[in-house]
Amino acid sequence: MQEKYITVHTKFELEKKYSKSQIVEFLHLNLERFRDPPDQIAAAIDYAFSKAEGKGGFVLLQEIGGKLTGVVVLNKTGMSGYIPDNILVYIATDSANAPLGAGAELLKRAMDEAEGDIALHVEYNNSAKKMYEKLGFTTKYAEMRYVKNTYNVKNTYNKNEK
Repeated sequence: MQEKYITVHTKFELEKKYSKSQIVEFLHLNLERFRDPPDQIAAAIDYAFSKAEGKGGFVLLQEIGGKLTGVVVLNKTGMSGYIPDNILVYIATDSANAPLGAGAELLKRAMDEAEGDIALHVEYNNSAKKMYEKLGFTTKYAEMRYVKNTYNVKNTYNKNEK
């Protein structure tokens, strides 16, 4: 079957082929246990299409036999030099319709298309981690996050207390 890759930089380009909601739905379905809520996926796509300084990126579509089988969303970080130039926000393939190796080929195309270094986040138990390592991604350090919860009473400062 014929593979086709389409790199999209604007909403207008995307909608020549698919609606943004179709891409969001594809990613939400195929990211499986690693999925984010649809509004977060849509926000990453909007960021990729933004023309604001420090923003941008692209969406890469993979079709096999005329059917959508893979999607990458890559965002520019705007922090070149001290943080990688790009972050691979989403990559997913339709395992029912994409042959083995389609995800690796999709990622290679995204790597070729991107200008500069690429970072990604992957959970240690994600089977795709081995593919990323085979393609040259390394683990520089563990990412840690502090989630600020403004509703947490313990962390609320009360000016009226003496």
